[in-house]
Amino acid sequence: MGLQLLLVAAGAIAVAAVARRRGWPAPLLLVAAGLLVSPMVPAVPLEPELVLYVFLPPLLYSAALDSSYLRLRDVRRSVGLLSVGLVLFTTAVVGLLVHLMLPDLPLALAFALGAIIAPPDAVAAVAVGRRLGLPRRALTILIGESLFNDATALTLYRVAIGAALGGAVSVWEGLGEFVFAAAGGVVIGLVLAFALAWLFQRTRDSLVENTLMLLIPFAAYLAAESVHASGVIAVVIVGLYLGNRMHLRGFGTRLVSDAVWKVTDFFLEAVVFALIGLQLVTVVKGITGYRAWEVAGYAAAVLAVAIVARFAWMFGHTYLLKLLGRTSPTAAETVILGWAGMRGVVSLAAAFAIPPTVPARDRALLLFLTFTTVIGTLLIQGTTFPALIRRLRVSSEKEQYDDRLAEAAAQQAALEAGLAELDRLVGEQEGEPDQIQKQVIDQLREKSWRRSLSAWERLGGGTVPGGAETPSALYRRLRRDMLQAERQVFVRLRDERRLDDEVLREVMAQLDFEEAILER
Repeated sequence: MGLQLLLVAAGAIAVAAVARRRGWPAPLLLVAAGLLVSPMVPAVPLEPELVLYVFLPPLLYSAALDSSYLRLRDVRRSVGLLSVGLVLFTTAVVGLLVHLMLPDLPLALAFALGAIIAPPDAVAAVAVGRRLGLPRRALTILIGESLFNDATALTLYRVAIGAALGGAVSVWEGLGEFVFAAAGGVVIGLVLAFALAWLFQRTRDSLVENTLMLLIPFAAYLAAESVHASGVIAVVIVGLYLGNRMHLRGFGTRLVSDAVWKVTDFFLEAVVFALIGLQLVTVVKGITGYRAWEVAGYAAAVLAVAIVARFAWMFGHTYLLKLLGRTSPTAAETVILGWAGMRGVVSLAAAFAIPPTVPARDRALLLFLTFTTVIGTLLIQGTTFPALIRRLRVSSEKEQYDDRLAEAAAQQAALEAGLAELDRLVGEQEGEPDQIQKQVIDQLREKSWRRSLSAWERLGGGTVPGGAETPSALYRRLRRDMLQAERQVFVRLRDERRLDDEVLREVMAQLDFEEAILER
């Protein structure tokens, strides 16, 4: 198992690297690659515990940490209607359809399938949307939905499976379990968030803080799940709270955190999507007692209903917001959000987690229908999603311009505050500054003016009339070339044994930070 996962990880990283180099959506290419190689390699089991307890918490935490609490608050009605209402609606519609097609299948298992395939995974949609300039509001709705819908779906799934195994669960009992799971997740998340914020105020060590951050999602998830609350909600609450207060951490913590979570996301998402495709043979082999055309028809019907249900809910949700006088997505954004219902590994993990006490024939069919829905939405909706965005001409160009304008105004205000503080500090000194001090003060003033000026210049795309480089663009280009020449000197001196490796690493880090500032 360990060797298999290592080989899967290595292959997934290679495929993801190709996708990044070509500018293709990595999740879709990884799933396709997994499907192609699945018949040619030994079966790679997808362990539900591995997905739900190892992969899911850090991915959720990273997404929450990188999200905007203020933007999510602005679209809270849409997020609530999608992450709770749409999941309930999809569960009911799919469950009733499956029960009509397969009357011998227990109704509880039919609803369990509905809960399994109800929550979309927005990773692929968000990746494509960001690359093609999907408006910020639509992206925020997608991200917010994906952060909370797993909690609703997994709670419904537990209730349905409990009923299928002989436990008589009433509507009120199911509702009570759902409310307890949600409220418990919120309470545990807030308690951990406050405690960790208090702890971080006293550490002030970027290495320690980021090491703790790697443990936080697992601790929050396990703490909530141990009392049958929602681990998903607990992780999301902690991530949103700490992400909103990240400005209180030191610059070192922020720099390291950004790098750590980018690498973590890249690695985990690559492995997860590769594992989805690799389940093809395992899923197909389990089907017994059905003719091929029967299971193909069941799979097509479930896939179609899952897609149509999302569209119906999206247009109803938009109409409801308009009736209430609230800001609602445009018609084009509604279509895009409706087509962004790609399912992911959480659905597949939940299907694999169906207890073995469920009849093997029913369990295999539910797993197959889940797999075909996940693959179908990823390959059908995922591959056409970019063309749909281009066709509807939905763009964030105005938002990007407004962002640059707001940044330039903020830089100007910050410049004035910084220079005022510099004047105050200089005025507190006794006597007139000497020549060296004057040079330092002039350099500080020049650096502040240059940073503010570069923000205004970006409004023009980095050029001035006639196509010439702006002063800031020229400065960055020349300084980057200078930094490269300086690096070569340090490396040459190290190779000549005139400079120790430890010293080389220190000076290279200084040059790297300066280049990072130039890039920003």
